Amino acid sequence: MQANDVVELNIPAKPEYVGVVRLLISGLASRLGFSFDEIEDMKVAVAEACTNAVTHAYQEQEGTIQVKCLSYPNRLEIMVIDHGQSFDINRIKRHSGPINQETDIQKLYEGGLGLYLIETLMDRVEIQSKDGIMIQMTKFKEVASNDRPIQASSS
Repeated sequence: MQANDVVELNIPAKPEYVGVVRLLISGLASRLGFSFDEIEDMKVAVAEACTNAVTHAYQEQEGTIQVKCLSYPNRLEIMVIDHGQSFDINRIKRHSGPINQETDIQKLYEGGLGLYLIETLMDRVEIQSKDGIMIQMTKFKEVASNDRPIQASSS
């Protein structure tokens, strides 16, 4: 199925531009009829993805982040793309997840919680690490009746 509209934004990989991306997502998702809670979830997830790119992708070098949004009648797909340094997705995923209250704070793994948060807030998340990182996130519109879309698991 072809997207109804495609909106793209290229920003410098600097923290001060993450708010611009949040505004883009808020305006676009609102126009598409998403609920307030769905919009807030998307803003947090996209901000996490952008912050990961700002923090890790370019290692003191200048770079850009591309945000691409594809709107469909039942969902919004958001891609956050950088062409910086890749990371080992499987290693991060092994250490990500909810924090157990019994875990010693000294043994907590730094990193991966942002990805866990993204996967928790979005309905589908796919990560590719070729020539940088692309995080593709999908949020389905809530349906008022029993015709709710099937929620796909993250891959």
